[in-house]
Amino acid sequence: MAPKLRFIGHCGGEVKSRFAASLFDRLTITNAADPMARATAELGAAFLTYCARDIDHYRTAIRRSNRIFSEIHEHGTPEFLYGREVAMIGFGRIGRALVDLMRGFDLRWIVYDPFVPRSLVESYPIVFCELEPLLRKAHLLVLTAALTDQTRGLLNCKTLALLPKGATVINIARGGLIDLDALTTEVQRKRLRCALDVTDPEEPLRVNHPIRKLPGAILTPHIGGGGCHVRQQIAETVMNDLENFFAGKPVQNRVTRAMLERMT
Repeated sequence: MAPKLRFIGHCGGEVKSRFAASLFDRLTITNAADPMARATAELGAAFLTYCARDIDHYRTAIRRSNRIFSEIHEHGTPEFLYGREVAMIGFGRIGRALVDLMRGFDLRWIVYDPFVPRSLVESYPIVFCELEPLLRKAHLLVLTAALTDQTRGLLNCKTLALLPKGATVINIARGGLIDLDALTTEVQRKRLRCALDVTDPEEPLRVNHPIRKLPGAILTPHIGGGGCHVRQQIAETVMNDLENFFAGKPVQNRVTRAMLERMT
């Protein structure tokens, strides 16, 4: 089809479903995941801070009346983020960028990711943990994992039930990591809360989907890596690799066949 083709530069992160695996051996294929990862981590930081302080609750309460002022004056607010333990599933580009962004909060991160090097504990304030014990104590849970055959539906009826009452599920990765019906049921019961930038199998969700209006649910329209500034950075990343390739220099963002198994 294109016998002289040598290089493909993808203006995004996801390449697995776009190209046959054999092409990664024959061609130089690059992506531009880093700019998207940093921007998505920024949204994760916003969600984490917003949810940990339960700002949505207070925003709703103050719209109804001034009663919330007297309640806070009498009892104080129990919510805080600084120094807390936060659970994370997946510790790739987005997860590492998020931990870096949140270093000033002195958080203690517990991480489930069976694929990344354990030596990362030397550079990041994390502790690796198996999935079930992590879920049992995850009052704040952030999903940053890739969507693979192994991770699809990772949070389902059974695993969501392990989370403590009042826990918040934050998904800035892929919608398919969560059984949306199961999560909707948990939020309807007011046992769990959530902040979702992605959903599956519907995106966007139908207008009458219950989770769009449920108290305790925050939804954004897949904005994690969608900034105009991100698009500019993506273009620069691809052009740099393209220039390096044709100048005979190493490219920085080549994707190999061996990497595909762990990628979305």
